[in-house]
Amino acid sequence: MNRFKRSLRRRSPPIRSGEVIDYKNINLLRRFVSEQGRILSRRMNRLTSKQQRSVTVAIKRACILSLLPFLSSGS
Repeated sequence: MNRFKRSLRRRSPPIRSGEVIDYKNINLLRRFVSEQGRILSRRMNRLTSKQQRSVTVAIKRACILSLLPFLSSGS
């Protein structure tokens, strides 16, 4: 008896083939940041480790250049 059922439907990849991971691509980077402003884990993002590293670097650069907030004022 397996309690957890896996979805049989394939999910679309989080990064499409034409999208470039860049600190200027704010719409893409917001998908990988939680509501509190924290970077989501690889398991939640469904990224490869190489993609996760480049997303992390891009998010940190965008925060330093104040394109993304460090922490959202919610909590």
